[in-house]
Amino acid sequence: MATSDPLADMFTRIRNAAAARHDEVRIPASNVKRAVAQVLKAEGFVKGIAVAEEGPRTFIKLDLTYGEDRKALLSGIRRVSRPGLRVYVDKREIPRVFGGLGVAIMSTSQGVMSGREAWRRKIGGEVLCYVW
Repeated sequence: MATSDPLADMFTRIRNAAAARHDEVRIPASNVKRAVAQVLKAEGFVKGIAVAEEGPRTFIKLDLTYGEDRKALLSGIRRVSRPGLRVYVDKREIPRVFGGLGVAIMSTSQGVMSGREAWRRKIGGEVLCYVW
């Protein structure tokens, strides 16, 4: 099924899998989705990332991280910039999510990275999503 916003589809699949307490979620692969998955892993929301090829299609398998009480560490994920309204920020305007408890994932000229990393490198870009 073709979708007009593949990243929103990815975030919805992750959100639904975490709510249903699945151990893993499969997402159709693309380079941007792989980069977002790497940021989620670096921030601790995902345990592992694997790429699986099934015939001509490629999927990303994400292993979700849960706490002691089987509650997902990823409690929310929200798309910010979308095809109808792109959201760009300057290096001085990088958002903080829940006072630093969450993460903003950004697409910059140096690749996809967390908002903290973009702030350290002093570069702005497109805000893809907020994760908390």
